[in-house]
Amino acid sequence: MTDEQHFARPTPVTALDLAFGGDIGKLMPDYKNLPEEFRRERDPWSRLIHKWFFSGLDTSSLKPKEGIDKVVALKHCQAIMCSFSPKHEHKIAGVAWLMSQWFEEPEHVQ
Repeated sequence: MTDEQHFARPTPVTALDLAFGGDIGKLMPDYKNLPEEFRRERDPWSRLIHKWFFSGLDTSSLKPKEGIDKVVALKHCQAIMCSFSPKHEHKIAGVAWLMSQWFEEPEHVQ
């Protein structure tokens, strides 16, 4: 199974996952498997994830792709961001890639 297939839909997470991070191996791909543009933060999603990580994010303008539950997807990503592992670069790249899979591309990021 490819990462695209495995992560085609977000995974529901628990309150404990949101507080301490979930099972990272089940929530996002290995860093080496992420596309290079995400590892180098050369994609429109990385800036959005940095903003979310450092100052919060108004998610009201985010539009999920067909068949994606917005709340489940955002909580899945939040569990990754709350985790003590992996490294920061992996979190940013992983969440940016997942968001690109589950949401329509944002118009712009301030």
